[in-house]
Amino acid sequence: MDKNTENMLAGKPYRPGTPELNSFSHLAHRLCRDYNLTTDEDTVEREMIIDRLFPQHDDGIYLQGPIHIDYGRFTKIGKNFYANFNFTILDTCPVTIGDNVMCGPNVSIITAMHPLMYQQRNIRQQADGQFDDVEYGKPVTIGDNCWLASNVTVCPGVTIGNGCVIGAGTVVTKDIPDNSLVLGVPGKVIRPITEKDRLENFPY
Repeated sequence: MDKNTENMLAGKPYRPGTPELNSFSHLAHRLCRDYNLTTDEDTVEREMIIDRLFPQHDDGIYLQGPIHIDYGRFTKIGKNFYANFNFTILDTCPVTIGDNVMCGPNVSIITAMHPLMYQQRNIRQQADGQFDDVEYGKPVTIGDNCWLASNVTVCPGVTIGNGCVIGAGTVVTKDIPDNSLVLGVPGKVIRPITEKDRLENFPY
């Protein structure tokens, strides 16, 4: 791994268009394309693609597809993970997902950041002649036993604790404590999840 990639993973300014990062992202995008052309019956092919796309994954991962992944190799996924349609990860910094996590349709996990000032953000010609920008990121961690409902966006630098439910359409901008019900834009903790939430006549 070159110094630029190390800077990216450390949350420092980096160039996204270097040969190494291009090779990583181009491979991930090809694997996403291949996965998105499969069907639910293509179990073996899907497993092979997931193994290449997410080298750091545990058993029991299921992605409905389509999926949209920036690198994949910088994401760690625990056991029994499920994601519905249009699952997106921008893993310019490490993404860590715990065990037994469920994601509804259109969930996005984002670590990528751009400077607020346009003088630093704009694309420009670099010393090697390539047109490129300088970016940075912040890691994301999602704990065990979480449910992210449809259209949830997890923003850079966020840690979601264990046992949380993130309601549909929520934008998570701050850390969330364990066993929290979170709703809104930006997401706010509505209340803790307790034994009072246990459903009656349910098999577990």
